[in-house]
Amino acid sequence: MKKIQTLKKNYEFQNVLKNGKFYIGKQITVYIIKNKKESNDIGIAISSKLCHAVQRNKIKRKIRENYRLLSNKLEKGYQIVFLWNKKVPVEQVDFHIINQDMQHIFSKAGILK
Repeated sequence: MKKIQTLKKNYEFQNVLKNGKFYIGKQITVYIIKNKKESNDIGIAISSKLCHAVQRNKIKRKIRENYRLLSNKLEKGYQIVFLWNKKVPVEQVDFHIINQDMQHIFSKAGILK
């Protein structure tokens, strides 16, 4: 299994959030910007005010797994940041809705093959 490249530094997140184009889904918001690499880098940000660490990690796992399933169908060379929609209660986290959001957003952004 190949490892997913992630954004780790604050300035990397800030660059994508400030300069990237954003797309809004039912449960997630995605910021996308082109980079000069041959791979995609992702970052996941969920507010600590929203819920406890256990729920935040559950959301991150679902987003990461959905991205892994779609990663072979995506074009390379992008930095992608996923944000959880604060208006959606944490109890309504749904794997399939996140998957539909990602497919819709990536096709709208033009990076889905």
